Amino acid sequence: MNKINTLALTLLITGSIDSIRNLPTAALSGSLIFFFFIFAAVTFLIPTALVSAELSSNINQGGIYQWVRLAFGERTGFLAVWLQWINNVIWFPTMLSFIAGTASYLIDPTLAQNKYYMMTMVLFIFWALTFANLRGMRVSAKFTSFCTIAGLIIPMTLIIGLLVTWVFLGRPIQLHLTAQSVMPDWHKFDTWTSLTGIMLSFSGMELATVYVNDVNNPKKSFPKALAFSSVIILTTMVLGSLAIAFVLPADKIGLVDGTISSFSYFLSAYHLSWVTPILTVLLVIGSLGGIISWMVSPVKGIAQAATNGFMPLYFGKENQYGVPKNLLLTQAVLVSIVCLVYLLLPTVNASYWLLSSLSLQLYILMYVLMFLAALRLRHKTKYNSGTFVIPGKKFGLWLICIVGLAGCALALLVGFFPPSNVDVGSKLNYVIIYTAGMIGLVMPVCFFYIYKARQLRRKLDRLSAAEEVVLEAN
Repeated sequence: MNKINTLALTLLITGSIDSIRNLPTAALSGSLIFFFFIFAAVTFLIPTALVSAELSSNINQGGIYQWVRLAFGERTGFLAVWLQWINNVIWFPTMLSFIAGTASYLIDPTLAQNKYYMMTMVLFIFWALTFANLRGMRVSAKFTSFCTIAGLIIPMTLIIGLLVTWVFLGRPIQLHLTAQSVMPDWHKFDTWTSLTGIMLSFSGMELATVYVNDVNNPKKSFPKALAFSSVIILTTMVLGSLAIAFVLPADKIGLVDGTISSFSYFLSAYHLSWVTPILTVLLVIGSLGGIISWMVSPVKGIAQAATNGFMPLYFGKENQYGVPKNLLLTQAVLVSIVCLVYLLLPTVNASYWLLSSLSLQLYILMYVLMFLAALRLRHKTKYNSGTFVIPGKKFGLWLICIVGLAGCALALLVGFFPPSNVDVGSKLNYVIIYTAGMIGLVMPVCFFYIYKARQLRRKLDRLSAAEEVVLEAN
């Protein structure tokens, strides 16, 4: 088997994190873009990469469920994999909102701020993809690569090129950077809300590190790939976010259509408006490819919980195409319920922010379990020589995990506060919906714990009854 070299690993890590969809959210931080991206990289991106790389390299048949299960037992392992799956249920509407908002530029750009249009399009696209996946729809590697090129590489290169040209030609800009403006006001906590969007753009690093065992000399290659990919991700995300913040006023940045509206603004200024529809189609295709590849995999991961007794076997049953039909349909129903948030908040931007922040919070809770599992497994499990281990022995591991946990704690805190430049209506109403969402999405785990305990009790009762019958027969 051919081993993955440093370049290939760098591209794998970059491709799993970098996303043009997150640029408008990051652009809301304005002149604080540099500070928050560097802060998030140090306290979140690098710690999650290093810890997940160590766990992937040393735990056979790795994955968040396996890591946390070995460290703290089956119940906590199930909680971790549930958080990973339910985060996707919240993530799907945000990705679909980006697609619907971008596609609106082929019809009427004002539709991107119409919550009824957004909700209808999100539901239509997701149910259509659900029924397609019920027939065992698979995405080929070539199609996935095409989607990456169409939806990420081409648009990201273009928007950075347009930014450089815009600044070089001395065009008017909306954002002015000074030594004072690039640092947050430590007395105003609401400035830290932008950290939510930045961290969201860095989540998912653990998914790329599954390749660590297929890398040539992982002790040297992985740190290099991590360093290179971090620089690429930081550079493209910062410049892409600046491209939007430079041309659009903060109150005009649409979270669902900010990317395409910035392109439209740039291109119209250069009398290239005819390129906008082409770019719109590329962004839609690229985003659809990302969703298709994610619809079934997380479902199959949580379906394993059914085989382990945490859920009724009804959810684990597969159809003739090897797809967990009942769970896939349940996922679609849950996504439909989540979409009701578009009717509960006054603007599309507010709904998009709430769902994005809620998705990140659930993911952050999973990362907390991952950091704690790494600390326990280093003491509990003997790692083989030659595998990737965080440098610095126990001190290095504890330092990385403590920094990562501190970053997670801050992200969890600021998530309850919406940014001042997003109209969420009543802040109390926002916090109530947000808190109810967090509780409602995590609470089912308790019911599944009770379900498994009852199933185990019934099994023990049956065994006891059978033993009594045998004793009576003797």
